Amino acid sequence: MTEALALHDQIVVVTGGARGLGAAITKAFLREGARVVIDYHSSKDAAEALAASSPDRALAVPADVRDRGAVDALVAAAREEFGGPVTTVVNNALIDFAFNGDARAKAADIAYQDFAAQFEGSLQGPLNVIQATRAGMAEAGFGRIINVGTNLFQNPVVPYHDYTAAKAALLSLTRTFADDLGPEGITVNMVSGGLLRTTDASAATPEAVFDAIGAATPLRAVTTPEQLADAVLFFASPWARGVTGQNLIVDGGLVKG
Repeated sequence: MTEALALHDQIVVVTGGARGLGAAITKAFLREGARVVIDYHSSKDAAEALAASSPDRALAVPADVRDRGAVDALVAAAREEFGGPVTTVVNNALIDFAFNGDARAKAADIAYQDFAAQFEGSLQGPLNVIQATRAGMAEAGFGRIINVGTNLFQNPVVPYHDYTAAKAALLSLTRTFADDLGPEGITVNMVSGGLLRTTDASAATPEAVFDAIGAATPLRAVTTPEQLADAVLFFASPWARGVTGQNLIVDGGLVKG
C-alpha cells in the first residue's frame, strides 16, 4: 500500500467539474498542483475554458456518468494524458435539478420516475465512476473517493424528495464501499453541503431564502462553493489518511449531526 499521495501528485476526476460547485472543486485541485480531468455532459465551452487555464494539468472530457462506456473512455483518456491511473474521484455531477422548493413536487404528486432519474445521476453515476477507477487505484495502492451529499438528511426542510432519497442512497454506498475498498488503500467519504451561494442549481432559489438560511447559521452566512471545495481537498489530502466512511457537513454550522 502506497503512502498517502500529496495533492500535487494526484490525478483527479471531478464529475460535473465545469460549472458551479464542480468548477470550484476543479479550481481548488488545480491550485494545489493536481492534474484534473474535468468531466462534463453539456457544458463544453465552460469545461474547455477551465481546462485552458491550466493546459498542462487539466483535461476536459465529455462523459455522461450514467453511461459506463463513456466513463471507461474518460478514465482511459486520463491515463493517456497524464501517464498514470486516476487516484482521486469527486462524484459531484447532478442530473437536471433546480433548488427551488416552491417548484418541487410535493408528497401527494411526486412520481417514482422522478426518484429514478435522480438515482441514475446520484447513485448509478458514482457507481460507474468508482468501478471504472477502482482497478487503477488498487494498482497505485492509493485511492480517494469523495462523494457530494446534502445536509437535507438531517434537516429536510424543503420537499426535495427525489434528490434527498438519491443522496441518502449515496451515503449508504459511501459507508459500505469504505469497508469493501479499504484493504486496497482506497478511502470513501462524503462532503455534504447545504444551500450554496451561488451555483447554477441554486440560482432559482429566492433571495429571501438565502438571507434566512444565512441568518440562522452560526457563521451568519450561506456557505460558498469554494468553502465546500476546501473540505473536499481535506478528504483527498494526506491529512485525511486515517478517515473513511465519514460524512462531513459543511454548512456554516446550520445542521448538527
